[in-house]
Amino acid sequence: MLKQIEARVAGIGTSTLDTVRRIGRATRFTQQVLFRSGPSVLRPSLTIRELYFAGVLSLVIIAVSGLFVGMVLGMQGYDTLQVYGSEEKLGVLVALSLVRELGPVVAALLFASRAGSAITAEIGLMKATDQITAMEMMAVNPVARVVAPRFWAGVLSMPLLAALFSAMGIFGAYIVGVQILGVDDGAFWSQMQGAVDFREDVLNGVIKSFVFGFAISAIATFEGFDAQPTAEGVSRATTRTVVHSSLLVLALDLVLTGFMLQAWGG
Repeated sequence: MLKQIEARVAGIGTSTLDTVRRIGRATRFTQQVLFRSGPSVLRPSLTIRELYFAGVLSLVIIAVSGLFVGMVLGMQGYDTLQVYGSEEKLGVLVALSLVRELGPVVAALLFASRAGSAITAEIGLMKATDQITAMEMMAVNPVARVVAPRFWAGVLSMPLLAALFSAMGIFGAYIVGVQILGVDDGAFWSQMQGAVDFREDVLNGVIKSFVFGFAISAIATFEGFDAQPTAEGVSRATTRTVVHSSLLVLALDLVLTGFMLQAWGG
């Protein structure tokens, strides 16, 4: 019995140490990516190419998801507000919900599942097929040539995708609230314009989007570069990217919201 307890405690300690080591490797890898980002700036074509794969190819899922989320939010908001006779506040409710929270968070989760997993799989397959090793033998730094452009493409595309998600969500709420349910058109837009503040609302979402993009890109590139060079290893790395990115996005959202409410609300 005592030996079983010791074995379990030893297993917990081993897994904890492995987790700490992995976090340390990820931190050092991210620092290396930042220090090796010179070619991405001097040769912007590398980053622009990855912007297409990470951002442009994600437009459809982001736009469609934002439209449907906005339509559902419009239905639910109208049903709740009409109890209090405040249907004209629907635009304010939808805009603040999307710009502050739903837009950056849901767009980040979709981005992690679509673009983050693709980045991990691409880098992992390059490692499995010895392309990374071949670059090192040719004196080409794979971090600067392969990882950094994908990293910055994720960081730059995330705020744009979050803005698109919020815009499509507001449009979807407009279709449901104004065109279908009969909310006054002028009240919908004018009250939204008067209630939404650029610094406290829009800038909140932009900052969150940049932070989420940085976190997702860092996890995706590290998992791909650190993956075992086998089909199973790449598959597990892709799964870890989606799971860890989603959890980190939600945790960062809580932390950032608390800081922003303290900084701008107080």
